Amino acid sequence: MNARSWAVDALLAAAICLFTLGPGQVLPGGPGVLALQAGLTVPLAWRRRAPVAVFGVIAAVAAVQWLAGVRLPADVALLVALYTVAATAAWPYPLVASAVTGVGVVLASVRWAPEGRVLLSVVALAAMAGAAVAAGLHQRTRRDYLTALERDRDQRARLAVAEDRARMARDLHDIVTHNLSVMVALADSAHYVRDSAPQRAAAAVSQIAETGRQALADMRRSLAPGEAGEWAGASGPGREELRPAPGLAELPGLADRVRGAGLAVDLQVRGPAGQVPAGAQLTVYRLVQEALTNTLKHAPPQTRAEIRIGLSPGAVTVDIVDDGPAGQRPGAGGGYGLKGMRDRVAAYGGTFRAGPRAAGGWQVTARLDLRTGDPEGMGHPDDAGVSARAGRA
Repeated sequence: MNARSWAVDALLAAAICLFTLGPGQVLPGGPGVLALQAGLTVPLAWRRRAPVAVFGVIAAVAAVQWLAGVRLPADVALLVALYTVAATAAWPYPLVASAVTGVGVVLASVRWAPEGRVLLSVVALAAMAGAAVAAGLHQRTRRDYLTALERDRDQRARLAVAEDRARMARDLHDIVTHNLSVMVALADSAHYVRDSAPQRAAAAVSQIAETGRQALADMRRSLAPGEAGEWAGASGPGREELRPAPGLAELPGLADRVRGAGLAVDLQVRGPAGQVPAGAQLTVYRLVQEALTNTLKHAPPQTRAEIRIGLSPGAVTVDIVDDGPAGQRPGAGGGYGLKGMRDRVAAYGGTFRAGPRAAGGWQVTARLDLRTGDPEGMGHPDDAGVSARAGRA
């Protein structure tokens, strides 16, 4: 309890003490009655710091008062203490305090109620005690409810942070693995032709630099999504343009970069792209990027990859196949890449499969349900409807 709360309770105790002095009831009673008055009211200054102890002290003083046959309006302090116990003390203290107060109500009514009105006095005093308990329990319930709301808010905030970190991890994995794979393939190509075809080697080195710049731009965009809108189109020293997140329109450029690294790619997109949300377009882009990266890393030279994307108002289908050797490939069955692809598809309540084809080669298929999907793309990786076979990411 802070100093402000103690000061408020001290003022409450002083107010009850002063207002219950009453002309002709306390002041003429001598030091003993004044001591009882103080014993009933002063402990209220510590009612929130030690509610059970304060109630016990006031109840004990009230018992002494009853034995001495002294009636004091300050007995109302017992109701304040009872309210505080009901509002703040742990169980079973509110129940015990209510029982003690009930006994006091009966004893006070028997001793001081006019003849024939004992029952009425018991009912009236019990009603006041019950109201104090009910008010205290209501305050406890309200406080617990507010605490639960704050806890839920904090939990949601932590989940939002975790989801954002997961999104960033997925994006960084896709960006880094793809661009590094392209750069390694280009570097190997430049090394092999540096003597026989220096112009081709120089072109490969130039493309390595361009791929590196693209990777840095993608990483900055992924790590600072809130600044993309502010910096879009900006230029100047030390400030590189932050374009919107990649989507269907950037797939041809992605295919060109992979072709430059030595992988033959055939891309076909059917359907109106304008009806596909930006989040779903980013998901499709990352799926294609990761699948081509895996083919580039694990398939031999002269491998061909075909990408077929079907767009409709309610769904997007992605089918990526290559003609590399079938069977298990390096990294199959594990890695963050496969998990990231599955997570992205799960966010749209879709289906995902990755594995060797019966006719040879490797295939990745996915379907995004745009009618029920999560527009933020933050679905849980274990959502129903998502299945995954052995992958190679």
